[in-house]
Amino acid sequence: MRLLLAALAATALTALPMPATAADAPAPAAKEAPKPEINLPPMSEDKTIDQAVTVDGRLIKYKATVGHITVRDAKGKAIGEVVYTAYAVPGAATARPVTFAFNGGPGAASVFLNMGAIGPKRVPFGAAGDSASDSAVQRDNPGTWIDFTDMVFIDPVGTGFSRSLVDEAESKKAFYTAKSDIQYLSRVVYDWLVKYGRLTSRKYLIGESYGGYRVPRLAYELQSRLGVGMSGLVMVSPYLDPAAIGEETSLSPLPWAINLPAMAAGNFERQGKLSAETMAEVEDYARGEFVTDFLKGAKDKAATDRLSARVAAYTGLDPALVRRLDGRVDIRTYLREVHRATGQIGSVYDSNVTAYDPFPASAQPNYGDPLLDGIIAPTTSAAVDFITNQVGWKSEAHYATLSYDVGRLWDRDESDTPVTDLRKAIAVDPKMKAMIVHGWDDLSCPYFGSRLILDQMPGFGQAERIQLHMYPGGHMFYSRPDSSAAFRRDARALYGAGA
Repeated sequence: MRLLLAALAATALTALPMPATAADAPAPAAKEAPKPEINLPPMSEDKTIDQAVTVDGRLIKYKATVGHITVRDAKGKAIGEVVYTAYAVPGAATARPVTFAFNGGPGAASVFLNMGAIGPKRVPFGAAGDSASDSAVQRDNPGTWIDFTDMVFIDPVGTGFSRSLVDEAESKKAFYTAKSDIQYLSRVVYDWLVKYGRLTSRKYLIGESYGGYRVPRLAYELQSRLGVGMSGLVMVSPYLDPAAIGEETSLSPLPWAINLPAMAAGNFERQGKLSAETMAEVEDYARGEFVTDFLKGAKDKAATDRLSARVAAYTGLDPALVRRLDGRVDIRTYLREVHRATGQIGSVYDSNVTAYDPFPASAQPNYGDPLLDGIIAPTTSAAVDFITNQVGWKSEAHYATLSYDVGRLWDRDESDTPVTDLRKAIAVDPKMKAMIVHGWDDLSCPYFGSRLILDQMPGFGQAERIQLHMYPGGHMFYSRPDSSAAFRRDARALYGAGA
């Protein structure tokens, strides 16, 4: 109260007219120090080369283009440059669909979807046995989508060769918030469509991980703000509902229930028993008895005994360890303990992709992720060789496959979940279809979260509008040939491309 009164008194005094004196004359305002100029070399002109790929025994000729779109603020000032890699079959621009692809992070370039999942060429990475020193030479990708859609792989600002032209503070506002990310990337999609005369083509979006967070929000922004309708959405291992994942120490049973089926899938796969049928039992338990016994708490010994025994059986972990944890098995414990006998640790992206624990006797985990640490080298080398050597688009900058600077600067306000925009986009367009795909073993974005989200969709979002598919593997299930082939078949059906 005293502070409030003092403030009011000061206000009253400053409101009284006082005779002016020379001493009272306002001092000249200090000039702001000029901001340091950002002097970057100009970006290379767009470059295009002719390439070909054999898909299902058929030779497909296409043009590969590396170029950039300039991002401008409301006053027209250039504030960023977004680099894209596009593949298009010439001669049928309006008849062929065009698909825009985004990876996640945030802070990841689009090389993973491009050279691992659906681009015309691929470099092996992300599967058991792949390593950082493997060859970065690209080969024809049997899982490519080039036979039924043109594709544009977009690297958000701060990833790949894409860059901001403003200082760090302005960059955070313009590019590194959940809202601004959607706004400028939507405009990049729009500008690309105008640049290449593709506004009358059927248009699709695909996003992996945080890219899966982007896709529904991009679709609704394009649809409702920029006047561009999407025919379909594909969400790959999507980060759809941050609030549902929550913290592992949360009172809610939801994070634990979402993680349990992915842990069980890894165990079943190691036993050769993984199937939709075996997983159905785990899903029923996770949404029923597990939640009931969990909410009774540790004070109910019988409930905790039941829960711990079932969790141990499904995960393959030592029952005594699980009981000591009251049946609440966190991801890091699972990934370390399930491979304890071999001295290895599993990847959060695929629990059956392993590496040796460098400090197996340490009480605290001290290692990098086996899958993530192994994919940066081959993907970076392959991307830079393709862009700068094969296509001839030159840059003096370092190619950021995964930018930790973007992760550091990112404003993680994710209170507005993409599920809201997914519902809105689907509701307003009865012809739009969507597909959500996961690997069974993924613990970074577990599939069961998407299952629960779709179970809550209104009638207009049922199976004929939004499909859910799971494949053997993890976050990058497409690194496995059989899963890649199944993903391609399901995508062809979504696009109406036939079997």
